[in-house]
Amino acid sequence: MMLKTKPFLTILLSISGIFCQAQSSRITDSLQQIITYAKEDTVKANALISLSKANANVAKDLSLSLAKQAFDLSTKIHFVKGQAYALKYIGLFYYGINNVEALDNWLRSLVSFRSIHDKLGEANMLNNIGSLYYNQADDAKALDYYLQSLNISEELGDKLRIATALQNIGNVYQRKKATQNKALQYFLRALPISDEIQNHDASVVINTNIGEVYLSMNNVDSSLFYYKRALAASKNAEEVTTTFILNNIGRAYDKRKEYATAIQYQQRAVQLAKKFNAKLFIGKSLLGLGDTYFDQGDNLSALSSYKEAEQPLKDEHAVEELKDLYAGFNKVYAKNGDFSKGFYYLTLYSGYKDSLYNIETDKKLSNLQLDFDIAKKETQIKLLTKDQALQDLELKRQKTTRNAFAGGFILILIIAFGIYRSYREKVKTNVILDKQKLQIENLMHNILPAEVAKELRDHGHATPRHYDCASVLFTDFKSFTSLADKMTPNELLAELNESFIAFDDIIGRNDLEKIKTIGDSYMCAGGIPTPNEFHAVNMVKAGLQIQKYMAEKNIIRSASGLAPWELRLGIHVGPIVAGVVGRKKYAYDIWGSTVNIASRMESNSEPGRVNISASTYELVKDVFVCSHRGKIHAKNIGEIDMYFVEGYSEIEHEKTLHTVKEFDLIC
Repeated sequence: MMLKTKPFLTILLSISGIFCQAQSSRITDSLQQIITYAKEDTVKANALISLSKANANVAKDLSLSLAKQAFDLSTKIHFVKGQAYALKYIGLFYYGINNVEALDNWLRSLVSFRSIHDKLGEANMLNNIGSLYYNQADDAKALDYYLQSLNISEELGDKLRIATALQNIGNVYQRKKATQNKALQYFLRALPISDEIQNHDASVVINTNIGEVYLSMNNVDSSLFYYKRALAASKNAEEVTTTFILNNIGRAYDKRKEYATAIQYQQRAVQLAKKFNAKLFIGKSLLGLGDTYFDQGDNLSALSSYKEAEQPLKDEHAVEELKDLYAGFNKVYAKNGDFSKGFYYLTLYSGYKDSLYNIETDKKLSNLQLDFDIAKKETQIKLLTKDQALQDLELKRQKTTRNAFAGGFILILIIAFGIYRSYREKVKTNVILDKQKLQIENLMHNILPAEVAKELRDHGHATPRHYDCASVLFTDFKSFTSLADKMTPNELLAELNESFIAFDDIIGRNDLEKIKTIGDSYMCAGGIPTPNEFHAVNMVKAGLQIQKYMAEKNIIRSASGLAPWELRLGIHVGPIVAGVVGRKKYAYDIWGSTVNIASRMESNSEPGRVNISASTYELVKDVFVCSHRGKIHAKNIGEIDMYFVEGYSEIEHEKTLHTVKEFDLIC
């Protein structure tokens, strides 16, 4: 678990903003006068960038407007460094709001910095791009960008950026228990640098993370040393994040069996969290307090703390903490001999553990945490079994001192125990069967649409269906054969797989159905198997997003000196027939002239564009700006008009804000 506190470099940016506000108005007025009266030269561009930086944390909309003005001016006067810094602050505005836009601007900024050999700017952008991938749980890419940033920062001798990169790399390694030793190495390298440059916020974060790693290794003395250093660096400030440190100090004292001291720290954590009405921290602190009470042997107080923690954690949808909470309930009730309630909470614990596993799978995390959780569950079950066996042994010892009825009574106990044991084995078997059934259903859903999979499961066959109106999209890569000839089979497959996975994500977000891939061609449909009146609009949106993804990918390839992969894309709307073909290997497919015309739209498209038919245009013309580009001849149909989609007809509403992971460091 990592400290959920303010990011190190976000704090630096905030300080920068406050510092600019604290300056005399003379400096700001001077910059504004330059912007107003200076010629359109590098001086004016730099003034716009400086004002954008000053407002990055205090007036974000103004900062974005100034950065865009700086970019336009820098482009006009061919000032590449100005373009790079303007793109940096445009990306900073979108960070956490629209990470796709942030990545697009920062990749372009990185290319600009590299083109003028600006190592400091390059290290900055590599770190920020790494933070975006860290947010998406793409640890491999995050680590790659962070390590590149570290290498350049060490080459420059920039201690601030060295500490930032070391801390970020430590964050990636800390996510997995198997690599926590590496995390510790990077945190310990970052700590003296942050102390040297007297960055107290960074010292709080790094000390706390080191304490957390040591605590997970059961090195309690070292964990307490660093937790208390973190508390001292924060000067015992009454901030909501201080509750994390207090609670963990309590956890450490709990492991040392110094329960009174542990409870004192954890009660402080609860009080501080309640002061800020921070439900997640209230729940986490009460959970830690309950664990300490249980270890102390005070089951009543433990149960009270667990019950108080449950609702705040539910309100925050804290899956991992709820899993630990229900494990705590299970332990208390088992120790009290209330096996009925204990089994109930063991079931809840198992359910939340499975939910946590699914979340981690979606984020492409490793299975190490899952294995750890399963091991904990198995340990708890073994402890329950052991307690029951000890109780039976004690009963048998007592019965030997009694009269002749003891033998019959012991026999009844043995039979009861056998029934209970048989019942538990059946429960385990049912759990395994339920999991296997779920795995099979998930596999079917990956191959077939949900409705079709259900029909096959219920009836053993799926009836083909006719759809009066559906949309079909085709893509393929221009000059694919020549590209393939220049690559190894593994490289080619990796490139195709990466692109098709991205396409899968895009069509999934737009409520569309993937049909199949044929070589380098990708095919999907909208409005099937469940009719959807917005399928044409969704399909065009998906087409634009696919082309945007390819453009971003080609920027990265270009920066690496690789040839671009140019994609043609075509869409047509019309009637189709859809259904399952085959018996041994099911395949959901579509047929009809609509499919052929969609293929013609793709083959007559241009790389990077979305080419649509006239029937598609009629359905989406109120949403998108389109340009007519002529006609093609379709067999058995005649002439068909074609249109290029230029973009949206009006600006979309602002996207829903995404929660930024508080610990990702960004400058």
